Amino acid sequence: MAAATLTSKGQLTIPKAVRDALGVGPGDRVDFVQMADGNFAVMPATKSIKRLKGIIPKPKKPVSLDDMDDAIAEGAIGE
Repeated sequence: MAAATLTSKGQLTIPKAVRDALGVGPGDRVDFVQMADGNFAVMPATKSIKRLKGIIPKPKKPVSLDDMDDAIAEGAIGE
């Protein structure tokens, strides 16, 4: 497992193995995304949005288009 130490300025050096796996290098940005369990995922901000697939769990029950339209209408009238 790769590890890093936080400096007094709040900076981290991302280990080479992690940089390579993320496909990031000098000048690239990374996002820290808080997961439902409170942990954080490090995501390359310079990559495709498709890499975010799977971060948000699927709803427990399917939501129909009619359900979405009803929720939008309720929000529009402030109910």
